[in-house]
Amino acid sequence: MNKAFVKESDGADDDGDEELAPAQRLPAGSKNYMTRRGYDALRVELDQLVRFERPKLVETVAWAAGNGDRSENGDYIYGKKRLREIDRRIRFLIKRIESAEVVDPERQQGLEQVFFGATVSFCDLETEDEQTWQIVGVDEADAAQGRISWISPLARAVLKARVGDVVRFQSPAGMREIEITDVQYL
Repeated sequence: MNKAFVKESDGADDDGDEELAPAQRLPAGSKNYMTRRGYDALRVELDQLVRFERPKLVETVAWAAGNGDRSENGDYIYGKKRLREIDRRIRFLIKRIESAEVVDPERQQGLEQVFFGATVSFCDLETEDEQTWQIVGVDEADAAQGRISWISPLARAVLKARVGDVVRFQSPAGMREIEITDVQYL
């Protein structure tokens, strides 16, 4: 049956926001803050997809289409599916880049307070564990690299705090109390 007569979608019309984990979705009406490093990473990924991956895949799909029967042609079927995925990612990246507001952490005012881009060290008052996190945009958050999103519960709790402040916040593990030990803008 023709897709025009059914309500199903092949997923080609959405921008991928619904598929994002809640931690990567921007709050409604908020700006898409990111560091220069995060912005540049999105630009590099977009450039890679548009200039290299997509043209190469289009060439493969065109070759596979020329081989005749497309219904059992794995190269063609997989290629078309992958092409839709790449196009969806390209639309998503363009949307994120267009809405980006690049914040240079080194140009922050009030360097004694925690704002976007700050690298914050703190001590958990219950366990006495020390941790250091940089507060970054939702697209560049990576816990393994010590970067958390500005919309995470921890980042929201420490925003505007100063060295020596004790902050309470609700984490997935329950209520936590931490003391800010250092704030840097690198």
